[in-house]
Amino acid sequence: MKSLARKKRKWKMKISERRGEIEEMMKGLESNELDVKINLIQALIPLGLEAVNDALQKEVREWVGERYAHGKENTSWGKQNGSVYLSDQKVPLKVPRIRNKITGKEVPLQTYQKLQRPYKEDRQIFKKLLNGLSMQKYQESTEIIPQVFGISPSNVSRRFKKITSAKLRQLQTRRLNKYDFVAMFIDGKRFAEEGLMIALGITIEGEKVILGIEQMSTENHRAIGQFLNKLIERGFTFEEGLLCIVDGAKGLYKAIRQIFGDYAIVHRCQWHKMENIVSYLNPLQQKIYRRKIKAAYSKTTYNEALSALRKLEVELEGVNPSAAGSLREGMDETLTIHRLGLCTELKKSFGTTNCIESIMSQVEQYTERVDYWRDGRHIQRWAGAGLLEVEPRLNRVHGCRYLKLLRRKLKEEVEKRQKGKNISALKEQELVQAGI
Repeated sequence: MKSLARKKRKWKMKISERRGEIEEMMKGLESNELDVKINLIQALIPLGLEAVNDALQKEVREWVGERYAHGKENTSWGKQNGSVYLSDQKVPLKVPRIRNKITGKEVPLQTYQKLQRPYKEDRQIFKKLLNGLSMQKYQESTEIIPQVFGISPSNVSRRFKKITSAKLRQLQTRRLNKYDFVAMFIDGKRFAEEGLMIALGITIEGEKVILGIEQMSTENHRAIGQFLNKLIERGFTFEEGLLCIVDGAKGLYKAIRQIFGDYAIVHRCQWHKMENIVSYLNPLQQKIYRRKIKAAYSKTTYNEALSALRKLEVELEGVNPSAAGSLREGMDETLTIHRLGLCTELKKSFGTTNCIESIMSQVEQYTERVDYWRDGRHIQRWAGAGLLEVEPRLNRVHGCRYLKLLRRKLKEEVEKRQKGKNISALKEQELVQAGI
């Protein structure tokens, strides 16, 4: 019992010492460091209320002056009911009022106005809900102060909706002209019955930047084309050549060709191509031909890889002509990295769409906790907030030191295409002039 009593006294002494430290910190802050003081106050629970009252009274004295002083321009004008945020919790208190005797108007207290906003603009509540805390259980799981109000499920829901809407707006409107992009991944993800198209840009330094999202039920080339045009309006540049890594959807391929023209060099995901081919085969054949297709794509040069795939095409003709037709379709575009002579350096990052698939998998850790999607806006808010939450943690692409070499290869490819078009146009003009 004596040991327990000693521990309790020691615990009380520590609390007392802590209170003294906090008071010293508050006294050490200069009056012009209001933002620092506000952040400190909002982190002090439950001592925050006492500190709030002290800060309000100090500002009142700055406006009004000492009690019984003469010649004052401002005067105290009683108190009114109000509330402030301590962390993410709303607490009621009596707020002092000040009136200017000359103008007859009330003087707003800057301290009170700042404390009216949730700590860090609702970032705490955003983090908690995005990471899986139920809105229904938010009130019982938060730090408890008896007087707290404004953290009911409906209020929390409104605040979360507000901040995720702001995150989505930031993602969809931020300017892209400050980045120098060399590659882009585009892929879709399903949410219930709806689909989202997600674009990921790779800068010349190898950094990953979420370009934007667009809701569309199918990968229609018109809808995708409008999405790409929105990126261009926001400053997305591609005139020095752009490597586009896609899963092989025809609508996606057509939209890229229409919007980016000769500047887009398309690479089709080798993993998606392999899975499309083996989908025509029985389980035993799938295991065999997966191994053979991987071996063909693992060749380091374009000619070697193309030769291996053509041999495989002949072999598949005798096994399953449909699988052979699937291999034949778009075969050369699955070897774009080989054709550019950068298979060894960039195949790990750009050979497949794994780069964007990995990001969508991370976003799914947030979105999988949602049991019911109410509408498209609900989906976009969660996906946009999740993408922005993931983006700062993304590593540079593997082989980023070779991206300047990739830029040079892309420029050469664009020039070759444009030169070929010019030659074709001249030949056509000569035939017209000859009357043929």
